Amino acid sequence: MIRNTFITEFQYVAQHKPNQLIYGHGQTAVITGWTVKQAIAKHLQPSDYAVIGQLYSPTRGINLLVRNLLLNPHVRYLVIVNATKEDKNAGASQCLLDFFNHGVQENLSDTGRETWVIPARIPGYIDIEIDINALEKLRHSLEVIEAKSISQAVEKIKNYAQKPILEPWGKPIEFPLLTIESNVLPGTRYGHRIEGKTIAETWVKIIHRIKTTGTIRPTGYDGKWQELIDLMAIVTDEPEEFYFPEPNYLPIDRSFLQEYISQVLDDAPDREGVKYTYGQRLRSWFGKDQIQQVIDKLINDIDSARAVMSLWDANKDNNDSPPCLNHIWVRIVNHELSLTATFRSNDMFSAWPANAMGLRALQKHIYDAIKKAHPQLKLGALITVSQSAHIYDDCFENVENVIGTQYRKITQQRDYQDPAGSFIIYIQSGKIIVEHTTPGSGEVVNCYFGKSATQISRQIVADCPGLQVEHAIYLGLELQKAEVVLSSQEGLIYEQDKPLKIISSLSSLTANYSN
Repeated sequence: MIRNTFITEFQYVAQHKPNQLIYGHGQTAVITGWTVKQAIAKHLQPSDYAVIGQLYSPTRGINLLVRNLLLNPHVRYLVIVNATKEDKNAGASQCLLDFFNHGVQENLSDTGRETWVIPARIPGYIDIEIDINALEKLRHSLEVIEAKSISQAVEKIKNYAQKPILEPWGKPIEFPLLTIESNVLPGTRYGHRIEGKTIAETWVKIIHRIKTTGTIRPTGYDGKWQELIDLMAIVTDEPEEFYFPEPNYLPIDRSFLQEYISQVLDDAPDREGVKYTYGQRLRSWFGKDQIQQVIDKLINDIDSARAVMSLWDANKDNNDSPPCLNHIWVRIVNHELSLTATFRSNDMFSAWPANAMGLRALQKHIYDAIKKAHPQLKLGALITVSQSAHIYDDCFENVENVIGTQYRKITQQRDYQDPAGSFIIYIQSGKIIVEHTTPGSGEVVNCYFGKSATQISRQIVADCPGLQVEHAIYLGLELQKAEVVLSSQEGLIYEQDKPLKIISSLSSLTANYSN
Protein backbone atom coordinates (compact mmCIF):
# COMPACT_ATOMS: atom_id res chain seq x y z
CA MET A 1 0.00 0.00 0.00
CA ILE A 2 1.38 3.39 -0.98
CA ARG A 3 1.39 5.81 1.97
CA ASN A 4 0.54 9.51 1.66
CA THR A 5 4.17 10.38 2.39
CA PHE A 6 5.08 9.19 -1.11
CA ILE A 7 2.53 11.46 -2.79
CA THR A 8 4.26 14.40 -4.41
CA GLU A 9 1.26 16.16 -5.92
CA PHE A 10 -2.09 17.11 -4.38
CA GLN A 11 -5.31 18.42 -5.86
CA TYR A 12 -6.99 21.33 -4.12
CA VAL A 13 -10.79 21.10 -4.33
CA ALA A 14 -12.66 24.38 -3.77
CA GLN A 15 -16.36 24.13 -3.11
CA HIS A 16 -16.74 27.90 -2.74
CA LYS A 17 -15.56 30.50 -5.31
CA PRO A 18 -13.67 27.85 -7.32
CA ASN A 19 -13.19 30.06 -10.40
CA GLN A 20 -11.51 32.82 -8.39
CA LEU A 21 -8.49 30.76 -7.35
CA ILE A 22 -5.11 29.84 -8.84
CA TYR A 23 -4.42 26.14 -8.33
CA GLY A 24 -1.16 24.32 -7.76
CA HIS A 25 -0.36 20.90 -6.35
CA GLY A 26 1.72 21.63 -3.26
CA GLN A 27 0.83 21.96 0.44
CA THR A 28 0.82 25.73 0.95
CA ALA A 29 -2.26 27.92 0.68
CA VAL A 30 -1.58 31.59 -0.04
CA ILE A 31 -4.05 34.29 0.97
CA THR A 32 -3.27 37.63 -0.66
CA GLY A 33 -5.84 40.03 0.78
CA TRP A 34 -6.29 42.89 -1.71
CA THR A 35 -2.86 42.24 -3.22
CA VAL A 36 -3.37 40.89 -6.73
CA LYS A 37 -2.90 37.13 -6.60
CA GLN A 38 -1.13 37.01 -9.99
CA ALA A 39 1.61 39.26 -8.55
CA ILE A 40 2.68 36.33 -6.37
CA ALA A 41 1.85 33.45 -8.70
CA LYS A 42 4.13 34.76 -11.43
CA HIS A 43 7.16 34.19 -9.16
CA LEU A 44 6.26 30.57 -8.38
CA GLN A 45 5.86 27.14 -9.90
CA PRO A 46 2.56 25.22 -9.40
CA SER A 47 4.47 22.68 -7.32
CA ASP A 48 5.26 25.43 -4.80
CA TYR A 49 1.68 25.98 -3.63
CA ALA A 50 -1.72 24.35 -3.28
CA VAL A 51 -3.85 27.39 -4.00
CA ILE A 52 -3.59 31.19 -4.22
CA GLY A 53 -6.62 33.37 -3.60
CA GLN A 54 -7.61 36.87 -2.53
CA LEU A 55 -9.53 37.67 0.65
CA TYR A 56 -11.30 41.01 0.45
CA SER A 57 -13.60 40.99 3.47
CA PRO A 58 -13.45 39.30 6.90
CA THR A 59 -17.23 39.30 7.25
CA ARG A 60 -17.87 37.79 3.82
CA GLY A 61 -14.79 35.78 2.90
CA ILE A 62 -13.33 33.96 5.89
CA ASN A 63 -16.38 31.75 6.35
CA LEU A 64 -15.96 30.39 2.81
CA LEU A 65 -12.17 30.15 3.08
CA VAL A 66 -12.39 28.06 6.26
CA ARG A 67 -14.87 25.72 4.59
CA ASN A 68 -12.49 25.22 1.66
CA LEU A 69 -9.56 24.53 3.99
CA LEU A 70 -11.59 21.93 5.90
CA LEU A 71 -12.17 20.15 2.57
CA ASN A 72 -8.43 20.09 1.83
CA PRO A 73 -6.52 18.68 4.82
CA HIS A 74 -3.44 18.15 2.66
CA VAL A 75 -2.77 21.91 3.09
CA ARG A 76 -0.28 22.17 5.96
CA TYR A 77 1.09 25.70 5.51
CA LEU A 78 -0.68 29.04 5.19
CA VAL A 79 0.97 32.26 4.03
CA ILE A 80 -1.17 35.35 4.68
CA VAL A 81 -0.13 38.49 2.79
CA ASN A 82 -0.70 41.70 4.74
CA ALA A 83 1.44 43.99 2.64
CA THR A 84 -0.39 47.04 1.32
CA LYS A 85 -2.45 49.76 2.97
CA GLU A 86 -5.45 48.31 1.11
CA ASP A 87 -4.83 44.98 2.86
CA LYS A 88 -4.64 46.71 6.23
CA ASN A 89 -7.69 48.91 5.65
CA ALA A 90 -9.88 45.95 4.71
CA GLY A 91 -8.72 44.03 7.77
CA ALA A 92 -9.35 40.59 6.24
CA SER A 93 -5.74 39.37 6.41
CA GLN A 94 -5.35 40.48 10.02
CA CYS A 95 -8.68 38.91 10.95
CA LEU A 96 -7.57 35.58 9.45
CA LEU A 97 -4.31 35.79 11.42
CA ASP A 98 -6.35 36.47 14.56
CA PHE A 99 -8.45 33.38 13.88
CA PHE A 100 -5.40 31.11 13.82
CA ASN A 101 -3.79 32.88 16.78
CA HIS A 102 -6.81 33.30 19.06
CA GLY A 103 -9.68 31.20 17.74
CA VAL A 104 -13.35 32.18 17.88
CA GLN A 105 -16.01 33.11 20.39
CA GLU A 106 -19.67 32.16 20.29
CA ASN A 107 -21.65 35.35 19.89
CA LEU A 108 -24.17 37.15 17.69
CA SER A 109 -23.54 38.64 14.27
CA ASP A 110 -24.65 42.16 13.33
CA THR A 111 -27.92 40.63 12.19
CA GLY A 112 -28.51 38.93 15.53
CA ARG A 113 -27.69 35.45 14.22
CA GLU A 114 -25.81 33.05 16.44
CA THR A 115 -22.34 32.63 14.98
CA TRP A 116 -18.64 32.11 15.65
CA VAL A 117 -17.02 35.53 15.90
CA ILE A 118 -13.31 36.13 15.31
CA PRO A 119 -12.30 38.89 17.77
CA ALA A 120 -10.43 41.40 15.62
CA ARG A 121 -10.41 45.11 14.75
CA ILE A 122 -12.86 44.21 11.99
CA PRO A 123 -14.50 41.00 13.27
CA GLY A 124 -15.02 38.00 11.04
CA TYR A 125 -17.88 35.51 11.13
CA ILE A 126 -17.90 31.74 10.72
CA ASP A 127 -21.18 29.83 10.60
CA ILE A 128 -22.14 28.27 13.92
CA GLU A 129 -23.02 25.08 12.00
CA ILE A 130 -19.28 24.37 11.62
CA ASP A 131 -18.26 22.21 14.54
CA ILE A 132 -15.91 23.95 16.97
CA ASN A 133 -13.75 20.84 17.17
CA ALA A 134 -13.17 20.99 13.42
CA LEU A 135 -12.21 24.68 13.68
CA GLU A 136 -9.80 23.98 16.52
CA LYS A 137 -8.26 21.04 14.65
CA LEU A 138 -7.76 23.28 11.61
CA ARG A 139 -6.17 26.05 13.69
CA HIS A 140 -3.63 23.73 15.26
CA SER A 141 -2.83 21.69 12.15
CA LEU A 142 -1.57 24.46 9.88
CA GLU A 143 1.66 26.40 10.20
CA VAL A 144 0.66 30.02 9.61
CA ILE A 145 2.89 32.97 8.79
CA GLU A 146 2.29 36.61 7.90
CA ALA A 147 4.08 38.12 4.90
CA LYS A 148 4.47 41.90 4.81
CA SER A 149 5.64 42.09 1.22
CA ILE A 150 5.35 40.13 -1.98
CA SER A 151 9.03 39.21 -1.91
CA GLN A 152 8.74 37.92 1.64
CA ALA A 153 5.67 35.87 0.71
CA VAL A 154 7.45 34.30 -2.26
CA GLU A 155 10.46 33.46 -0.10
CA LYS A 156 8.32 31.77 2.56
CA ILE A 157 6.33 29.80 -0.02
CA LYS A 158 9.50 28.50 -1.69
CA ASN A 159 10.94 27.53 1.69
CA TYR A 160 7.82 25.52 2.52
CA ALA A 161 8.02 23.83 -0.90
CA GLN A 162 11.47 22.47 0.02
CA LYS A 163 10.20 20.76 3.16
CA PRO A 164 9.34 17.03 3.25
CA ILE A 165 5.81 16.09 2.22
CA LEU A 166 3.46 15.80 5.20
CA GLU A 167 0.45 13.57 5.51
CA PRO A 168 -2.94 15.36 5.54
CA TRP A 169 -3.91 16.42 9.05
CA GLY A 170 -7.26 14.63 8.77
CA LYS A 171 -10.06 13.65 6.42
CA PRO A 172 -11.94 16.16 4.23
CA ILE A 173 -14.89 17.66 6.13
CA GLU A 174 -17.85 19.36 4.49
CA PHE A 175 -20.54 21.40 6.25
CA PRO A 176 -23.69 22.41 4.31
CA LEU A 177 -23.79 26.13 3.58
CA LEU A 178 -26.90 28.02 4.57
CA THR A 179 -28.33 29.88 1.58
CA ILE A 180 -30.57 32.92 1.84
CA GLU A 181 -32.93 33.56 -1.06
CA SER A 182 -34.54 36.86 -1.94
CA ASN A 183 -38.21 37.49 -2.61
CA VAL A 184 -38.41 39.81 -5.60
CA LEU A 185 -41.36 42.08 -6.33
CA PRO A 186 -42.20 43.45 -9.80
CA GLY A 187 -40.47 46.70 -10.68
CA THR A 188 -38.91 48.88 -13.33
CA ARG A 189 -36.14 47.12 -15.24
CA TYR A 190 -34.07 50.12 -16.34
CA GLY A 191 -33.46 53.55 -14.87
CA HIS A 192 -34.00 54.19 -11.16
CA ARG A 193 -33.80 57.46 -9.25
CA ILE A 194 -33.15 57.63 -5.50
CA GLU A 195 -32.55 60.81 -3.52
CA GLY A 196 -31.56 61.50 0.06
CA LYS A 197 -30.04 64.27 2.14
CA THR A 198 -27.09 62.22 3.40
CA ILE A 199 -25.09 59.31 2.05
CA ALA A 200 -26.33 57.13 4.91
CA GLU A 201 -29.99 57.89 4.19
CA THR A 202 -29.55 57.43 0.45
CA TRP A 203 -27.71 54.13 0.98
CA VAL A 204 -30.58 52.62 2.98
CA LYS A 205 -33.03 53.63 0.23
CA ILE A 206 -30.72 52.12 -2.41
CA ILE A 207 -30.36 48.72 -0.79
CA HIS A 208 -34.10 48.62 -0.10
CA ARG A 209 -34.86 49.28 -3.78
CA ILE A 210 -32.40 46.62 -4.97
CA LYS A 211 -33.53 44.05 -2.41
CA THR A 212 -37.18 44.66 -3.26
CA THR A 213 -37.17 44.72 -7.06
CA GLY A 214 -33.67 43.77 -8.23
CA THR A 215 -33.20 40.82 -10.54
CA ILE A 216 -31.18 37.89 -9.20
CA ARG A 217 -28.46 36.98 -11.69
CA PRO A 218 -25.24 34.96 -11.66
CA THR A 219 -22.07 36.98 -11.21
CA GLY A 220 -18.67 36.46 -12.74
CA TYR A 221 -17.40 35.48 -9.29
CA ASP A 222 -18.97 32.09 -8.56
CA GLY A 223 -22.10 33.40 -6.94
CA LYS A 224 -25.23 35.47 -7.41
CA TRP A 225 -26.14 39.07 -7.00
CA GLN A 226 -29.36 41.06 -6.99
CA GLU A 227 -29.10 43.81 -9.56
CA LEU A 228 -30.74 46.94 -10.92
CA ILE A 229 -29.64 48.46 -14.21
CA ASP A 230 -28.77 52.19 -14.29
CA LEU A 231 -29.46 53.44 -10.78
CA MET A 232 -29.01 57.17 -10.19
CA ALA A 233 -28.44 58.17 -6.56
CA ILE A 234 -28.57 61.85 -5.58
CA VAL A 235 -27.14 63.10 -2.28
CA THR A 236 -28.18 66.69 -1.63
CA ASP A 237 -26.88 67.76 1.81
CA GLU A 238 -23.98 65.60 3.00
CA PRO A 239 -22.20 67.63 5.74
CA GLU A 240 -18.59 68.65 5.22
CA GLU A 241 -17.26 66.31 7.92
CA PHE A 242 -19.58 63.48 6.78
CA TYR A 243 -22.52 62.06 8.66
CA PHE A 244 -22.09 58.74 10.46
CA PRO A 245 -25.23 57.48 12.22
CA GLU A 246 -25.06 56.55 15.89
CA PRO A 247 -24.92 53.65 16.31
CA ASN A 248 -23.15 53.32 12.99
CA TYR A 249 -24.93 50.92 10.64
CA LEU A 250 -22.76 51.79 7.63
CA PRO A 251 -20.20 49.19 6.42
CA ILE A 252 -17.37 51.72 6.99
CA ASP A 253 -16.17 53.97 9.80
CA ARG A 254 -14.16 57.18 9.99
CA SER A 255 -10.82 55.43 10.46
CA PHE A 256 -11.26 53.59 7.15
CA LEU A 257 -12.61 56.68 5.39
CA GLN A 258 -9.52 58.86 5.73
CA GLU A 259 -7.30 56.29 4.02
CA TYR A 260 -9.89 55.69 1.31
CA ILE A 261 -10.21 59.40 0.53
CA SER A 262 -6.45 59.48 -0.04
CA GLN A 263 -6.84 56.73 -2.63
CA VAL A 264 -9.31 58.95 -4.53
CA LEU A 265 -7.54 62.33 -4.23
CA ASP A 266 -3.85 61.48 -4.24
CA ASP A 267 -1.49 60.10 -6.83
CA ALA A 268 0.21 56.80 -6.03
CA PRO A 269 3.43 55.30 -7.37
CA ASP A 270 3.27 51.98 -9.14
CA ARG A 271 3.37 49.19 -6.58
CA GLU A 272 3.68 45.51 -7.31
CA GLY A 273 0.46 43.76 -6.45
CA VAL A 274 -1.70 46.91 -6.74
CA LYS A 275 -3.17 47.44 -10.21
CA TYR A 276 -4.23 51.05 -9.69
CA THR A 277 -5.94 53.50 -7.39
CA TYR A 278 -8.59 55.98 -8.49
CA GLY A 279 -6.24 58.79 -7.45
CA GLN A 280 -3.50 57.43 -9.69
CA ARG A 281 -5.94 57.22 -12.62
CA LEU A 282 -7.01 60.82 -12.06
CA ARG A 283 -3.61 62.34 -11.32
CA SER A 284 -1.02 60.72 -13.54
CA TRP A 285 -2.18 57.59 -15.38
CA PHE A 286 -2.75 59.36 -18.71
CA GLY A 287 0.14 61.78 -18.28
CA LYS A 288 -2.16 64.59 -17.08
CA ASP A 289 -3.49 65.71 -13.72
CA GLN A 290 -7.17 65.56 -14.61
CA ILE A 291 -8.32 67.00 -11.28
CA GLN A 292 -6.21 70.12 -11.77
CA GLN A 293 -7.37 70.37 -15.39
CA VAL A 294 -11.01 70.44 -14.23
CA ILE A 295 -10.21 73.10 -11.62
CA ASP A 296 -8.45 75.29 -14.19
CA LYS A 297 -11.23 74.87 -16.74
CA LEU A 298 -13.99 75.88 -14.33
CA ILE A 299 -12.02 78.83 -12.95
CA ASN A 300 -11.69 80.18 -16.49
CA ASP A 301 -15.18 79.18 -17.68
CA ILE A 302 -17.77 78.68 -14.95
CA ASP A 303 -20.38 77.58 -17.50
CA SER A 304 -18.22 74.87 -19.07
CA ALA A 305 -19.81 71.47 -19.67
CA ARG A 306 -16.40 69.99 -20.51
CA ALA A 307 -15.09 69.44 -16.99
CA VAL A 308 -14.64 65.70 -17.52
CA MET A 309 -12.34 63.12 -15.94
CA SER A 310 -11.95 59.62 -17.38
CA LEU A 311 -10.58 56.57 -15.61
CA TRP A 312 -11.09 53.94 -18.32
CA ASP A 313 -7.97 53.04 -20.26
CA ALA A 314 -9.03 51.39 -23.52
CA ASN A 315 -5.48 50.13 -24.09
CA LYS A 316 -5.10 48.35 -20.74
CA ASP A 317 -8.49 47.65 -19.19
CA ASN A 318 -9.40 44.54 -21.15
CA ASN A 319 -8.49 42.41 -18.12
CA ASP A 320 -10.11 40.69 -15.15
CA SER A 321 -10.03 43.76 -12.90
CA PRO A 322 -10.75 47.02 -14.73
CA PRO A 323 -11.80 50.08 -12.71
CA CYS A 324 -15.43 50.19 -11.59
CA LEU A 325 -15.46 54.00 -11.62
CA ASN A 326 -15.17 55.12 -15.23
CA HIS A 327 -16.24 58.74 -15.67
CA ILE A 328 -16.58 61.93 -13.59
CA TRP A 329 -18.32 65.10 -14.73
CA VAL A 330 -18.32 68.38 -12.78
CA ARG A 331 -20.88 71.06 -13.59
CA ILE A 332 -21.77 74.48 -12.17
CA VAL A 333 -25.38 75.58 -12.61
CA ASN A 334 -26.99 78.49 -10.74
CA HIS A 335 -23.80 78.86 -8.69
CA GLU A 336 -23.99 75.23 -7.49
CA LEU A 337 -21.15 72.82 -8.17
CA SER A 338 -22.40 69.28 -8.68
CA LEU A 339 -20.38 66.15 -9.39
CA THR A 340 -21.68 63.17 -11.36
CA ALA A 341 -19.77 59.88 -11.30
CA THR A 342 -20.49 56.86 -13.50
CA PHE A 343 -19.72 53.32 -12.32
CA ARG A 344 -19.92 50.42 -14.74
CA SER A 345 -20.27 48.03 -11.79
CA ASN A 346 -21.03 48.96 -8.19
CA ASP A 347 -21.28 46.86 -5.03
CA MET A 348 -24.00 48.96 -3.42
CA PHE A 349 -23.92 47.32 0.01
CA SER A 350 -20.24 47.05 0.84
CA ALA A 351 -18.62 49.65 -1.44
CA TRP A 352 -21.04 52.45 -2.35
CA PRO A 353 -20.89 54.40 0.95
CA ALA A 354 -17.09 54.63 0.73
CA ASN A 355 -17.30 55.40 -3.00
CA ALA A 356 -19.77 58.22 -2.32
CA MET A 357 -17.74 59.71 0.53
CA GLY A 358 -14.55 59.59 -1.51
CA LEU A 359 -16.27 61.33 -4.41
CA ARG A 360 -17.78 63.91 -2.06
CA ALA A 361 -14.27 64.66 -0.80
CA LEU A 362 -13.13 65.10 -4.42
CA GLN A 363 -16.11 67.38 -5.07
CA LYS A 364 -15.23 69.47 -1.99
CA HIS A 365 -11.56 69.63 -3.08
CA ILE A 366 -12.56 71.04 -6.47
CA TYR A 367 -15.09 73.41 -4.85
CA ASP A 368 -12.48 74.80 -2.43
CA ALA A 369 -10.02 75.40 -5.29
CA ILE A 370 -12.61 77.24 -7.41
CA LYS A 371 -14.40 79.26 -4.73
CA LYS A 372 -11.79 82.03 -4.59
CA ALA A 373 -12.42 82.79 -8.24
CA HIS A 374 -16.20 82.47 -7.85
CA PRO A 375 -17.19 83.69 -4.34
CA GLN A 376 -20.90 83.01 -4.86
CA LEU A 377 -20.26 79.32 -5.49
CA LYS A 378 -22.13 76.75 -3.37
CA LEU A 379 -21.52 73.03 -3.00
CA GLY A 380 -24.30 71.19 -4.80
CA ALA A 381 -25.45 67.62 -5.13
CA LEU A 382 -23.37 64.48 -5.51
CA ILE A 383 -24.80 62.14 -8.14
CA THR A 384 -23.68 58.60 -8.85
CA VAL A 385 -24.90 56.57 -11.81
CA SER A 386 -24.35 52.86 -11.19
CA GLN A 387 -24.91 50.94 -14.42
CA SER A 388 -24.88 47.61 -12.62
CA ALA A 389 -26.08 48.38 -9.09
CA HIS A 390 -25.92 45.12 -7.19
CA ILE A 391 -25.78 43.36 -3.83
CA TYR A 392 -23.90 40.05 -3.49
CA ASP A 393 -25.82 37.07 -2.15
CA ASP A 394 -23.48 36.62 0.81
CA CYS A 395 -24.63 40.04 2.04
CA PHE A 396 -28.38 39.36 1.86
CA GLU A 397 -28.69 38.68 5.58
CA ASN A 398 -26.90 41.90 6.53
CA VAL A 399 -28.98 43.83 4.01
CA GLU A 400 -32.20 42.54 5.51
CA ASN A 401 -31.01 43.60 8.95
CA VAL A 402 -30.21 47.17 7.88
CA ILE A 403 -33.51 47.50 6.02
CA GLY A 404 -35.46 46.05 8.93
CA THR A 405 -33.94 48.41 11.48
CA GLN A 406 -33.47 51.61 9.46
CA TYR A 407 -35.73 51.88 6.39
CA ARG A 408 -39.00 52.64 8.18
CA LYS A 409 -37.29 55.27 10.36
CA ILE A 410 -35.91 57.01 7.28
CA THR A 411 -39.14 56.98 5.30
CA GLN A 412 -41.03 58.41 8.28
CA GLN A 413 -38.79 61.48 8.15
CA ARG A 414 -40.91 63.08 5.44
CA ASP A 415 -39.84 66.12 3.45
CA TYR A 416 -42.85 67.69 1.82
CA GLN A 417 -40.79 69.83 -0.56
CA ASP A 418 -41.34 68.49 -4.08
CA PRO A 419 -39.22 70.06 -6.85
CA ALA A 420 -42.27 69.65 -9.11
CA GLY A 421 -44.13 72.23 -7.01
CA SER A 422 -47.30 72.26 -4.93
CA PHE A 423 -51.03 72.02 -5.68
CA ILE A 424 -53.86 74.01 -4.15
CA ILE A 425 -57.24 72.29 -4.35
CA TYR A 426 -60.66 73.83 -3.76
CA ILE A 427 -64.25 73.67 -5.04
CA GLN A 428 -65.77 76.62 -6.83
CA SER A 429 -68.84 77.05 -9.06
CA GLY A 430 -69.59 73.34 -9.00
CA LYS A 431 -66.09 72.32 -10.13
CA ILE A 432 -62.84 71.03 -8.62
CA ILE A 433 -60.12 73.65 -9.12
CA VAL A 434 -56.43 72.73 -8.85
CA GLU A 435 -53.73 75.41 -9.01
CA HIS A 436 -50.19 74.22 -9.70
CA THR A 437 -47.65 76.51 -7.99
CA THR A 438 -43.86 76.73 -8.07
CA PRO A 439 -41.86 75.53 -5.06
CA GLY A 440 -40.82 78.35 -2.78
CA SER A 441 -42.36 81.42 -4.44
CA GLY A 442 -45.80 79.86 -4.90
CA GLU A 443 -46.38 81.37 -8.34
CA VAL A 444 -49.32 79.77 -10.17
CA VAL A 445 -48.05 78.14 -13.37
CA ASN A 446 -51.06 76.03 -14.37
CA CYS A 447 -54.68 75.47 -13.45
CA TYR A 448 -56.84 72.36 -13.80
CA PHE A 449 -60.58 72.11 -13.33
CA GLY A 450 -63.37 69.58 -13.73
CA LYS A 451 -65.75 67.34 -11.83
CA SER A 452 -63.82 64.06 -12.10
CA ALA A 453 -60.87 63.26 -9.83
CA THR A 454 -59.66 60.70 -12.37
CA GLN A 455 -59.71 63.19 -15.24
CA ILE A 456 -57.82 65.86 -13.31
CA SER A 457 -55.30 63.29 -11.99
CA ARG A 458 -54.51 62.15 -15.52
CA GLN A 459 -53.97 65.73 -16.65
CA ILE A 460 -51.57 66.40 -13.77
CA VAL A 461 -49.64 63.16 -14.35
CA ALA A 462 -49.27 64.00 -18.05
CA ASP A 463 -47.92 67.48 -17.27
CA CYS A 464 -45.83 66.54 -14.21
CA PRO A 465 -44.26 63.07 -14.73
CA GLY A 466 -41.58 63.87 -12.12
CA LEU A 467 -43.96 64.05 -9.17
CA GLN A 468 -42.73 62.30 -6.06
CA VAL A 469 -44.66 59.07 -5.43
CA GLU A 470 -45.94 60.13 -2.02
CA HIS A 471 -47.03 63.49 -3.43
CA ALA A 472 -48.90 61.81 -6.29
CA ILE A 473 -50.74 59.48 -3.89
CA TYR A 474 -51.63 62.47 -1.71
CA LEU A 475 -53.07 64.34 -4.71
CA GLY A 476 -55.17 61.34 -5.68
CA LEU A 477 -56.64 61.13 -2.18
CA GLU A 478 -57.41 64.86 -2.00
CA LEU A 479 -59.00 64.92 -5.45
CA GLN A 480 -61.14 61.93 -4.57
CA LYS A 481 -62.33 63.73 -1.41
CA ALA A 482 -63.22 66.78 -3.48
CA GLU A 483 -65.19 64.66 -5.95
CA VAL A 484 -67.13 63.02 -3.09
CA VAL A 485 -68.13 66.46 -1.79
CA LEU A 486 -69.07 67.64 -5.27
CA SER A 487 -71.37 64.68 -5.89
CA SER A 488 -72.77 64.43 -2.35
CA GLN A 489 -76.30 65.37 -1.41
CA GLU A 490 -75.48 65.44 2.31
CA GLY A 491 -74.06 68.95 2.58
CA LEU A 492 -70.35 68.07 2.87
CA ILE A 493 -67.61 70.71 2.97
CA TYR A 494 -64.17 70.18 1.36
CA GLU A 495 -61.04 71.81 2.80
CA GLN A 496 -57.64 70.63 1.61
CA ASP A 497 -55.68 68.60 4.17
CA LYS A 498 -58.70 68.37 6.50
CA PRO A 499 -61.34 65.69 7.09
CA LEU A 500 -64.64 66.13 5.31
CA LYS A 501 -67.22 68.08 7.31
CA ILE A 502 -71.02 67.98 7.33
CA ILE A 503 -72.81 71.31 7.46
CA SER A 504 -74.20 71.63 10.98
CA SER A 505 -77.94 71.32 11.60
CA LEU A 506 -78.01 74.94 12.84
CA SER A 507 -76.50 76.14 9.61
CA SER A 508 -79.01 74.05 7.67
CA LEU A 509 -81.94 75.54 9.61
CA THR A 510 -80.64 79.05 9.03
CA ALA A 511 -80.33 78.29 5.35
CA ASN A 512 -83.93 76.94 5.26
CA TYR A 513 -85.41 80.05 6.99
CA SER A 514 -83.42 82.23 4.58
CA ASN A 515 -85.04 80.43 1.71
